[in-house]
Amino acid sequence: MVASDLDRTLIYSSAALALGMPDAQAPRLLSVEVHESRPLSYMTEDAATLLERLGSEAVFVPTTTRTRKQYQRIQLPGPAPKYAICANGGHILVDGLADRDWHEAVVRRLAEECAPLAEIRAYFTATTDLSWVRKHRVAEDLFAYLVVERERLPEEWLKRFGDWADDRGWTVSLQGRKVYAVPKPLTKSAAMREVARRCGAGLVLAAGDSLLDADLLLAADRAWRPGHGELAETAWTVPHLDVLAERGVAAGEEILRRFRTVVADHHTAVLPAQLNGSPAALPDPA
Repeated sequence: MVASDLDRTLIYSSAALALGMPDAQAPRLLSVEVHESRPLSYMTEDAATLLERLGSEAVFVPTTTRTRKQYQRIQLPGPAPKYAICANGGHILVDGLADRDWHEAVVRRLAEECAPLAEIRAYFTATTDLSWVRKHRVAEDLFAYLVVERERLPEEWLKRFGDWADDRGWTVSLQGRKVYAVPKPLTKSAAMREVARRCGAGLVLAAGDSLLDADLLLAADRAWRPGHGELAETAWTVPHLDVLAERGVAAGEEILRRFRTVVADHHTAVLPAQLNGSPAALPDPA
């Protein structure tokens, strides 16, 4: 099973492409998301081909902090994923529909272990300044985020907010122009483990670029991160993590290439065991 973050891991806005080569040498790009009639996110055409092939070789699970509505704008190449993880683990989609039992269990746990969302929103209202905050947003009634002017964001405010939120069971993460406040139990890894259990996955691969992906990468058997993002900025690593030199949209392509290589090696190792009557089995490709 392959559980991968999307934004700035597999897909990229125009501002995040990091096309450092001469224009004539830039890769051909495929738009994979349109918002308000304008293309919003891209991957290279080679990455699109790699993802299409990966979708027929493994259980591919998009794993994102996006809301369900935001995720459903994306049109990824290849077969439609049977499973997707949205809202940082708050929702598991099965054939496009939210699993109600999973969501209700998540909501109960957040109520038991964390300060309420209303307290976070009140802090935003009381301490932020319109000179650097563009928008206040709530996602799926689970977490909140600010859209900010990054160059004007006061570092002392971010640190103070992070310490305050940590004491109340929340995690703060700065990703591009967004400051996220997410309850600590709301994790991609918990949802990933549940999907892996349902699939009977014997090997789980993951990739991500932000602090909100760290738990996902820790929980996987093999993991990758690009040469950009919060994890790169903090030099975050664990023994089973491969750190890529590539940045921007080239990193997305390389991550998919690494996924396919490991999946192929896994299949090669498992098939002889199946032929010999071993109980080992390939993950359900559904």
